[in-house]
Amino acid sequence: MAYYYSEPSHTFSEYLLIPGYTSEDCIPDRVNLKTPLVKFRKGEEECPISLNIPMTSAIMQSVSNDTLAIALAKEGGISFIFGSQSIQSQAAMVARVKNYKAGFVVSASNLTPEDTLADVLNLKAANGFSTVAITEDGTATGKLLGIVTSRDYRVSRMSPTDKVKDFMTPREKLVVAPKETSLKAANDIIWDHKLNSLPIVDENDHLMYFVFRKDYASHKANPLELLDGEKRYLVGAGINTRDYETRIPALLEAGADVLCIDSSEGYTCWQSKTIAWVREKYGDKVKIGAGNVVDRDGFRFLAQAGADFIKVGIGGGSICITRETKGIGRGQATALIEVAAARDEYFKDTGIYVPICSDGGIVHDYHMTLALAMGADFMMLGRYFARFDESPTPKVLVNGSYMKEYWGEGSNRARNWQRYDLGGSSKLSFEEGVDSYVTYAGPLHDNVEASLYKVKSTMCNCGVTTIPDLQRDAKLTLVSAVSIVEGGAHDVQLRNK
Repeated sequence: MAYYYSEPSHTFSEYLLIPGYTSEDCIPDRVNLKTPLVKFRKGEEECPISLNIPMTSAIMQSVSNDTLAIALAKEGGISFIFGSQSIQSQAAMVARVKNYKAGFVVSASNLTPEDTLADVLNLKAANGFSTVAITEDGTATGKLLGIVTSRDYRVSRMSPTDKVKDFMTPREKLVVAPKETSLKAANDIIWDHKLNSLPIVDENDHLMYFVFRKDYASHKANPLELLDGEKRYLVGAGINTRDYETRIPALLEAGADVLCIDSSEGYTCWQSKTIAWVREKYGDKVKIGAGNVVDRDGFRFLAQAGADFIKVGIGGGSICITRETKGIGRGQATALIEVAAARDEYFKDTGIYVPICSDGGIVHDYHMTLALAMGADFMMLGRYFARFDESPTPKVLVNGSYMKEYWGEGSNRARNWQRYDLGGSSKLSFEEGVDSYVTYAGPLHDNVEASLYKVKSTMCNCGVTTIPDLQRDAKLTLVSAVSIVEGGAHDVQLRNK
């Protein structure tokens, strides 16, 4: 006879936190959101990789590319560059993130001298960058012939057909530096010559990188930014259980700091085999997360297989229809509570702490605090990040409101069949995700700052200033359908309606 759970599974919206004693030390500015990303022997050694905020971005085409990875690392979190693309393309995205923080940025806007002012304006509108490298072949590594910035042209006084060669700052008037230049020396040159950017060129005068003045200021403005030992941004990458033997080496060569198996369901032999291959080839040097699971058995399986962290959640994402199409899944809150208990049990048995990631089910900002209180060490967010300027999708006007495109990895648009691999043919037999829009929300920094301030404020209401203390001291209560209604505005006529 099948096993039946005696209690229904619950979502985050069915829980509330009970306030604890708030002391003078419990103010948002003193809350520390640092949290482990990968496993370690708790109490005996430091976690090899920790996050400064408990946020990671989902392994999705419409969420995690290099621009979002850079923006999130500035805030103290990490992105997992989506794997449903060619190995070369994914590795290039990883490399761009690693090169960016080193201060040496590969040029993202490039034209030839024969291009026009219209081309400059179109390029600026497309990617937002005002510095355009003018190279012989129009590539990021071509022979440097000049630079165009907003100081080189006036739209009101010029024709869109004017050639770049007629208004660019030519090579002979540029201050450049050789490829051997250190970041400190480059910044000194920038300050000495009052530059906004400094081109780095090789011995043949081919452009290699830019160093920007704004990056120095950015470092000072982002004290929580997540850096490696060489002061480069940390970045993760998603992999699958099919081509990992060729994909993983390329990602590591590009500089990926941590990997994660991207799958809708992780309690499988294929994930175990993938982790075993990593351990045999790289030992514990390479960090790899796995998932997703929703119960104790799934967690124990992946922990014993050697996963460095484990993702929790099936069917709870806003674009996921796995529960509708397959009848598989569990309410996110219930899944997280059981897996957190399994993690603590595993730690007690082995002395090894395997962090868990809550993946899906976050609708409101307060759900983040609930997820942490229920035992999550960090969260993976898709819809949340898809709304921001830095996500890879276009901003479009829909019925008078700006939206961003957002689609699931199991949708026909993504066709990421590897994510749903059950050992069969390489195809997507039916959809497990939808193609949709989300409301545009502006810059990542402003939104993350606001969301995490709410998390910190709620933690203070609970009388704690760290995530481990929240997990230990939180008191949670289930709420009825009637009390959920009571929790919002009711029995009044809102003035803005």
